[in-house]
Amino acid sequence: MAETSKTPLLDTINSPAELRGLQPDQLRQLADELRTETIDAVSVTGGHLGAGLGVVELTTVLHYVFNTPDDKLIFDVGHQCYPHKILTERRDRIRTLRQGGGLSGFTKRAESRYDPFGAAHSSTSISSGLGFDIAHQMQGLPHRSIAVIGDGSMSAGMAYEAMNNAGSLKSRMIVILNDNEMSIAPPVGAMSAYLSRLISGKPYLSIREVGKKLAEKFPRQLSKMAQRAEEYARGMLTGGTMFEELGFYYVGPVDGHNIDHLLPVLENVRDADGGPILVHVVTEKGKGYPPAENSADKYHGVSKFDVVTGTQQKGKPNAPAYTKVFANALVKEAEKDEKIVAVTAAMPSGTGLDIFGKAFPDRTFDVGIAEQHGVTFCAGLAAGGMKPFAAIYSTFLQRGYDQVVHDVAIQRLPVRFAIDRAGLVGADGPTHAGSFDVTYLATLPGFVVMAASDEAELVHMVATAAAIDDRPSAFRYPRGEGIGLDMPEEGVPLEIGKGRIVREGNALAILNFGGRMAEVMKAADDLAAMGLSATVADARFAKPLDTDLIARLAKEHPLLVTIEEGAIGGFGSHVLQFLAENDLLDGLKVRPMILPDIFIDQDSPAKMYDVAGLNAPQIMQTVLSALDIEGKDGATKPLRA
Repeated sequence: MAETSKTPLLDTINSPAELRGLQPDQLRQLADELRTETIDAVSVTGGHLGAGLGVVELTTVLHYVFNTPDDKLIFDVGHQCYPHKILTERRDRIRTLRQGGGLSGFTKRAESRYDPFGAAHSSTSISSGLGFDIAHQMQGLPHRSIAVIGDGSMSAGMAYEAMNNAGSLKSRMIVILNDNEMSIAPPVGAMSAYLSRLISGKPYLSIREVGKKLAEKFPRQLSKMAQRAEEYARGMLTGGTMFEELGFYYVGPVDGHNIDHLLPVLENVRDADGGPILVHVVTEKGKGYPPAENSADKYHGVSKFDVVTGTQQKGKPNAPAYTKVFANALVKEAEKDEKIVAVTAAMPSGTGLDIFGKAFPDRTFDVGIAEQHGVTFCAGLAAGGMKPFAAIYSTFLQRGYDQVVHDVAIQRLPVRFAIDRAGLVGADGPTHAGSFDVTYLATLPGFVVMAASDEAELVHMVATAAAIDDRPSAFRYPRGEGIGLDMPEEGVPLEIGKGRIVREGNALAILNFGGRMAEVMKAADDLAAMGLSATVADARFAKPLDTDLIARLAKEHPLLVTIEEGAIGGFGSHVLQFLAENDLLDGLKVRPMILPDIFIDQDSPAKMYDVAGLNAPQIMQTVLSALDIEGKDGATKPLRA
């Protein structure tokens, strides 16, 4: 073994091409330095730490063995991609992770040629990797595609759909199953490493092919028996029978932190011919950083922290987070109604259902990363007489939209969708923004669609959804903390399709739907200081609309501004449709304020809403422009005869 160099190897490596110039016995030192650099960078920026620490050795060896970027290395989800970014010409910007104008927290095609496919939602890597592989074959290119997917992401049906397709196409792609929960494999050691190296090597593969050709000469029954015998023997040794049935050649399990085990196996796999191969690698999330290793969540997602102690910076002790408000409100409703159950798709803590689960463990269901199944599971629960609440982020509910339409809406089943992370979400960027749910839900017949303007309203909307038992409903709420209101003891069901007046005025009306209410009130205060009194209304419902309220605002004001944290086609579009159908646009100016027709890159939420034009200054400017204000004296031109 070579002596460890005193000069940091990482300082000499800026690209995978330079990495491939190292000697194999230098990779251990490089991996150790890469882990240290990852920890230090995330301590400055916050982000997803545990997953990246678990694949430091794997990432190092993959870039060493494969000819990236010609060979396409695709990370599923992207939580684990920080070490990859450091090795691929981005180390000088790694401390801009998840910051405005900085590196994305996920893989992103526009960011680097080493990110062949963008990701932030799970279970897409095998499908995209297969696409790359077939594209390479059709163009006569020798490049390989390698998909790195976690055992959690393998709970999604899309991964198996892709594997089934890859097996039938006799693809050359390679799947690295990163098993960091010990959910499939037994403990790994020298014997399993030896077996993995043996069965991934050309001699074994060649013998296997000879055996297959010989078996073709046997009578059918004998051939089938020989095939089953081999599958059984290899399944006993390696546990790979399930993947073999999908058409993949299985190799593993391999210790993902032992470079001496990883390197020969991946070299063998690289040089293999034939169909698709799955390499089962066992890793430990948070590996090499004791605070992460000892944490229940392995430091999956962290704020800025002290490297020495692992202590994370805490947010300001203001109002409770919307997620916690929802969870506590649901617990109170469930205490009164034993039919209420809660369903999450692998996000119990993110949605607050860990709180509900502690109170009602037998009424809490985590379906894994399987939103499609989760939605239809809820439909079945509702059809069976239960009252399911599906707590799913807005951006993830998109994955189950066909089920929302076909299995819930058409059958008018009372599934209640608690839509967290509505609107812009900050550091996670456009892949996690809740931009489209109002549009895609409010277009469905019979759906009740609500949005909470503050944390107290959210409590009432939980109670409202619990009371709706004849049709599907949804209520959306933002990421982060509320505005610090006194909270109601328990929720009171709202009258369906009825909003409320928050402030009376006569110069204009602002009709808010959702979490921009605090900014609306700031804008209204600033307008009042200019002598422009605004009526401010909280719509509460995008469907059914409060048509009486909208008609009143339209008839009594020269200007109506609608505001929402969603894309075109949502609340404002429904309001305009109603106004047009009822001849209420004559003499009325309407200004719908929505998310712009762009994907907004990560930044602080406040700055993202500046880009979106939905903060108080932009609301005020929209009003002044619409009223055609002239000069600084606040004089306005008359708008109605």
